[in-house]
Amino acid sequence: MTFKEIGLIPELLTNIEQQGYKTPSPIQQQAIPHILQGKDLMGAAQTGTGKTAGFTLPILQRLVKGDRAKPNSTRALILAPTRELAAQVGKSVEVYGKSLHLSSMVVFGGVKINPQMMRLRKGIDILIATPGRLLDLHEKNAVKFDQLEILVLDEADRMLDMGFIHDIRRVLKVLPENRQNLMFSATFSESIRELAKTIVNSPVEVSVNPANSTAKKINQWLHPVDKKQKSVLLIHLIEEHKWHQVLVFVRTKHGANKLVKQLNAAKIKSLAIHGNKSQGARTKALADFKANKIQVLVATDIAARGIDISQLPQVVNFDLPNVAEDYVHRIGRTGRANTAGQAVSLVSADEIKQLQDIEQLIQKHIKREYVGGFEPSHEVPQSKPIKALKAKKPKKPKKTKVQQANEAVNKSNKVKVKRQKPKGKNVKNKTKAGSRNSQSVWSKSNKTKKG
Repeated sequence: MTFKEIGLIPELLTNIEQQGYKTPSPIQQQAIPHILQGKDLMGAAQTGTGKTAGFTLPILQRLVKGDRAKPNSTRALILAPTRELAAQVGKSVEVYGKSLHLSSMVVFGGVKINPQMMRLRKGIDILIATPGRLLDLHEKNAVKFDQLEILVLDEADRMLDMGFIHDIRRVLKVLPENRQNLMFSATFSESIRELAKTIVNSPVEVSVNPANSTAKKINQWLHPVDKKQKSVLLIHLIEEHKWHQVLVFVRTKHGANKLVKQLNAAKIKSLAIHGNKSQGARTKALADFKANKIQVLVATDIAARGIDISQLPQVVNFDLPNVAEDYVHRIGRTGRANTAGQAVSLVSADEIKQLQDIEQLIQKHIKREYVGGFEPSHEVPQSKPIKALKAKKPKKPKKTKVQQANEAVNKSNKVKVKRQKPKGKNVKNKTKAGSRNSQSVWSKSNKTKKG
């Protein structure tokens, strides 16, 4: 199947070809036709499978036909959890929307709001935003949603999981009800899925990977090691294997800063990105990493959202994540677009619970390899057997409002009938009871007379 066969216009086909793409990825094949038809959609696809283009391409095509955005208005709103991801989506819109004469803009916190407000005055066809900054702009009357046609939640599971649900609900309250809703994510847990269905209306669901699966071309293994030896082991691995571009995940901001100091002391050029870093520092660190000016980028989970580096060879879990699903997101930074990748985890004995949760989630044991000279004093316990995931019963289709209304009417009619029937029975019972009572009174009076 080609991009032309799934219904994209010639202008988009030219822009796609200039980017070197010839055939749509599986998520693009499944999602684009539904989006072009104006349907609500929930799309699950592993990171790096082209899901961003999966919604930007059809959105661009749909908006080309309509009227341009009025002052302080927008026609399509794309919400993203982090600045980096918002910038990445903005780049996709810019590249594929070239020559279509549609305006786009990325807004996020951490930078001055006034320039954003000034630019919004002209009206923006496609607005990409983080939830907090969007609400700030709306409260200042800098952006209105009267013209909104399309809402997108990118990395929807992370948006809700990271505590953005309250902000999202506030945003939804000010949006017009008549709109198209799209939700894209690497994974959809059941709780997130149920919550998501309160946002989208009768969505089409497309998925190109089993839930919470990891890319097949990623080679995964772990090194058991004592916690105090982790940084020394990481330096050893980088030097031993000559890793030239390594993305390292840590659990905390403090841990990220500490590790960067240790790596730089070992003459391994490193930078950290996390929530306490300014937007300028984060952008520069990522640019230097992509340009191979630094060897190691140390990141927390939230800050790493939106890191999109083609052919990133190596991901290291310095700390295992507390949430098992984050492991899938982390190692999904490598092995993208059908390229091979490696993901190694440095695991200490106190992380056995996190390890077992991850192995249960991905439905396999991660192979263990001991490194000479770094054998742990406190052994990492063997993992428990993996329980097979139970097949879930298909859910009953949701009833339409008409069906619900009809049921309510039928139910109220039944209640009325039930109320009427007991009245008749009570009358009969009372009559019988009355006759019995009168008979007993009569018999008593006869007995009296006889006596």
